[in-house]
Amino acid sequence: MAKLYGGIEAGGTKFVCAVATGRGDLRARVQFPTTRPDETIGQAIDFFQRQSEPVIAVGIGSFGPVDPNPASPTFGHITTTPKPGWQDVDIAGRVQSALGVPIAFDTDVNAAALGEHRWGAAQDVDTFVYLTVGTGIGGGGMVGGILLHGLMHPEMGHVRIPHDWNRDPFNGTCPFHGDCLEGLAAGPALAARWGQRGETLPDDHPAWALEAHYLALGLVSLITVLSAQRIILGGGVMREAHLFPRVRHEVQALLNGYIQSPEIVEWIDQYIVPPALGDQAGVLGAIALAQMRA
Repeated sequence: MAKLYGGIEAGGTKFVCAVATGRGDLRARVQFPTTRPDETIGQAIDFFQRQSEPVIAVGIGSFGPVDPNPASPTFGHITTTPKPGWQDVDIAGRVQSALGVPIAFDTDVNAAALGEHRWGAAQDVDTFVYLTVGTGIGGGGMVGGILLHGLMHPEMGHVRIPHDWNRDPFNGTCPFHGDCLEGLAAGPALAARWGQRGETLPDDHPAWALEAHYLALGLVSLITVLSAQRIILGGGVMREAHLFPRVRHEVQALLNGYIQSPEIVEWIDQYIVPPALGDQAGVLGAIALAQMRA
């Protein structure tokens, strides 16, 4: 009998739960809105308890900030999130207590990065970045085939980037930093700056030139610091496919010939790419986390 693993993509907007043996054998999947912690985590637990066959481990990729350090007394907690009601919630502990199986816990973007490394757009590299641009901006990835951690985990959306106040007098939406990358380029920043959601803006709207510039500023920092072999851009904002060529062009312009690697100079279409797993990257990455933990 094949071993079954559980995955939870715990997003700030929605939870996705799945049971699978791997990418090609998804046995069950459910999606529901992220509401109150008790209600939302309870729905996730109920999903697994209703399955006809038990899972042997569960991986959780969660919005954050979180504590992913297994040696920490607050391991598995969502910590200083700005999402109301979710501060200091022990999501991993609640799931483990209810299901009685090993739990793997990381950020949603590190989970997505792991999924893309195992089954998607990063299978042929071991040092790369997965950046999601949606309700927030979050980044995960690997260096030398190992998921990035440290004091806690990467917070790539909160890097400070140059802000031309004449071009863009917008203050930014981040409650902690104002005009960090997330505060200037996440979905809520688009809506607040232009008065309508990004998906309603036409392709030739000036919003997109500014958005591509801000994303490229963030990416150039990540490329130069981590020497990333590939950049994967996911999330709701990046469903605007016309953003990809804009971002690639801006990255090349900002690097200004400094990095001469063919990936940047000749093959940037294969260097800055969408996730091969699409919207399944997060939950499949959580399945991969569970496989590593079992």
